[in-house]
Amino acid sequence: MKKLVLFALLFVFALSSAQADNLHEQLKNTGDAAKYPGQACVVLIDSTGVNVQETGLSHFKSRKVTKILTERGALNHRIVIFDYDPLTAALEVTKAVIYRADGSTETIDLKKVNDYPAPARAIYWGARQKMVEFGQLNVGDAIEVETFKKGFTYALLCDDGISPEPQLPQVVIGGYAIDTNNDENYIPPMRGEFYDIVPFWTEYPTLKKVYCVSLPDTKEMQYEFYNGECSSSVYFDDGRKNYTFSKFDIMPFKTEPNMVDRFDVAPKLFMSTAKDWNAKSLWFYGVNEDYGSFDSTPEVQAKVNELIKSAKTEMEKVSILTHWVADNMRYSGISMGAGEGFTLHNTQMNYTDRCGVCKDKAALLISMLRCAGFESYPAMTMAGSRIEQIPADHFNHSVTVVKLSDGKYHLLDPTWVPFVRELWSSAEQQQNYLMGVPEGVGLMETPISPAENHYVRIAAKSSIDKNGTLTGEFTITAEGQSDAAVRRPFTGGFMANWKAAMERELLNVSPNARLISVDYGKEPKNYIAAPIKITMKYNIPNYALVGKNEMIFTPFVMNNLYNSAKAHLGINTSLKERNYGFKDRCSRLVELKETITLPAGYKAVQNNWKEEFTGQAADFNGYLTQNGNNIEFYNKITLKKRVYDADDWDSFRTAVEAQREFVKNPVILKN
Repeated sequence: MKKLVLFALLFVFALSSAQADNLHEQLKNTGDAAKYPGQACVVLIDSTGVNVQETGLSHFKSRKVTKILTERGALNHRIVIFDYDPLTAALEVTKAVIYRADGSTETIDLKKVNDYPAPARAIYWGARQKMVEFGQLNVGDAIEVETFKKGFTYALLCDDGISPEPQLPQVVIGGYAIDTNNDENYIPPMRGEFYDIVPFWTEYPTLKKVYCVSLPDTKEMQYEFYNGECSSSVYFDDGRKNYTFSKFDIMPFKTEPNMVDRFDVAPKLFMSTAKDWNAKSLWFYGVNEDYGSFDSTPEVQAKVNELIKSAKTEMEKVSILTHWVADNMRYSGISMGAGEGFTLHNTQMNYTDRCGVCKDKAALLISMLRCAGFESYPAMTMAGSRIEQIPADHFNHSVTVVKLSDGKYHLLDPTWVPFVRELWSSAEQQQNYLMGVPEGVGLMETPISPAENHYVRIAAKSSIDKNGTLTGEFTITAEGQSDAAVRRPFTGGFMANWKAAMERELLNVSPNARLISVDYGKEPKNYIAAPIKITMKYNIPNYALVGKNEMIFTPFVMNNLYNSAKAHLGINTSLKERNYGFKDRCSRLVELKETITLPAGYKAVQNNWKEEFTGQAADFNGYLTQNGNNIEFYNKITLKKRVYDADDWDSFRTAVEAQREFVKNPVILKN
């Protein structure tokens, strides 16, 4: 083994050569709960060394030493679990030791490490877990765990000279055996390439976090450390390039309510040997075309012909096919074996099984669009966080693109639009994506969807008598993502429960509410026909608090009515300033108006109020005015994005809190 490679990797495991007595001494000097108030544990070292071969096959050796500071920390670490997928990676626990506070040492018998199927829901790909049971731990104890892994993580979703690699056991999944010692099983699908994404934020205080990677000098690696700084070095020696990244005295990352994903704002390391995203685009196109993911079948062609026979325009055809796949293919991931996770299931499998994950729903839509004469391809995206320019695969979702007569690619998502009037879910706006197209493209971002595309409007006419009983009717209309939220009882529930669902909306306003009648049209399940429209008549005894010559009540339309379409009201606005960006579910416009007829002689104490605000992220317009026996109440909030910068917080917070004022400050009537 060459000296510098040996140096780089031994640096990662520097503590592992120390005698147990020396480690006990280090643990004593680390400090206790008084030094780290509020912390359950402290990590002495968290290290990973990676040896990358010419094929891209990678061997990972990891080591972590954790000292227990509190009872909670002891409970959290009595069992340590490692996740892996045997189709793409082999994992072995190579060392597990307890260093007791009294100076004794206990070595865990590795034969007792449990290997079992990971709990699964909706995706059944054969993922597994390794469990190390340390048993009872006490404050002041420490645990050390070392692991060896070879392989890769999903694109979508040899001896390194230091020590012999462990012989790994055979794993049986779905009735077939995986030879964990056959390296061909673990060479990445983009053969010869290496990438990794390393979070440098921590759950517990960490004295040292180190990541080392050694590559053949034939490979060029680009990397960047985001949202902070680290110590780094590069050494060259006899055919190898050795990179080391380290950070010291890391404290747990402090989060904020509704903040963007930690990958967007916390320290992280991205690295990749891939040239650029264009190269990944070409690979993603080629790997699925070569596999034949979109090859048609007579059955699928016949179904497409049947579905679009009455369609007059290209958008009609695209809409019909997108919604058919969205509504008729169940989300349930079934493993295809080798290639799962980065290869899209073929047309025959998808159409026959009618189930799959996002990539399979996207694949069936591509196949059907091609049957209809369109040019269509897959795309990868990341639902939840930003993708950086370093082409390390940070994807967790797959969608469809189709080229229309305007010559442009248009996004479609059959996974996120079941029973949604959109073809592309606006809950995915401001999200990076990469298309797998024959010409190759770079990283792109989904556009902002105007708030007007996702309106919810509630208009009510009611009267309140001198006993405080409120009687009236309201109509709610909605579009886009707001339509989906309001329509959900009809598309996701039994017809027998529809009326009860409407009653629940009124009961959210008051437990005394009574539904007199409801009109939700003939076919509220038919989301394609028109935006949702529901009209209800209601009666609410004792709605107002009645006193001597006065009443107090909250306007009906603001009082917990259809909060499912007003998600912004659930956002914590107690922070005056933010350090990080934040997220809402979707851009939206919420417009609420109500005319209330009062008992004769009653007047609102504040009978002429108005507020108007325009900001870079949000607008608000509202008023309350009295004309004779009628009070007119109105407010409208416009929330302009899904993902906001920290600088947007002031206008967003101002608008949301202005809308909340109608709940915080109810209407007071005097006679």
